Amino acid sequence: MFILKRQDVEISNIQHPKRDQKIPILSYQGQTFRLVSVFSAAQADEARSYWRDLTDNQGKACVLLEEPERFSIWGKVVLENLHDEGADGGTKGLFFIQAVLLLLQTIYFDVEDLLGSRQVSAFEKDIIDIFKQWHFPQTDSKEAVNQLLTVDPLAATTLPEWQEHHLNTMLQELHRIGKAYFGNESFVERAMDALQDMSDSERSQFVTWLNQSPLGKLWTPR
Repeated sequence: MFILKRQDVEISNIQHPKRDQKIPILSYQGQTFRLVSVFSAAQADEARSYWRDLTDNQGKACVLLEEPERFSIWGKVVLENLHDEGADGGTKGLFFIQAVLLLLQTIYFDVEDLLGSRQVSAFEKDIIDIFKQWHFPQTDSKEAVNQLLTVDPLAATTLPEWQEHHLNTMLQELHRIGKAYFGNESFVERAMDALQDMSDSERSQFVTWLNQSPLGKLWTPR
């Protein structure tokens, strides 16, 4: 639909009418768009490819926002329609959230085991910064973050209400900082192996969804 620069648009956060969370909204020429996915500056080709697939092949009204440090894709939304969303509107199945948390925890524990306490403290701070920057719900206290990093998501009694753009953002940012800490992509295979703890059906659905997105290339063990 459009490729835009940061100075062309206005980005704000609004309160979701039915859930205790903020939603990033992009405004352009009287139209509003909701965050779909985020890419690093080095993934310009992947971002443009994904945007073209959504607009040309899937017929979705999306904009691609180009910034010096990242690219982001936003899908058109009518704000009044947020009131009509069900309790799970915009979210993936709980096992998608469990899968992403398993990846996060595996890398967190690898940093602790292989790089030591100082590095794991820095890693935890990086994760908190991601939560704050992208307004992840249910991550506003140290206790909540600690639970997400340490409590087995397959046994947890509660999980955060993350939407698909939260999962995309976490997968993107987690790969970026994992590579920064380990200096290579060796962590990917170990992290993906952690998904073996899930049921075959749920793991298969998550991996299929992951491989259908540009992020699948990041999380394919080499």
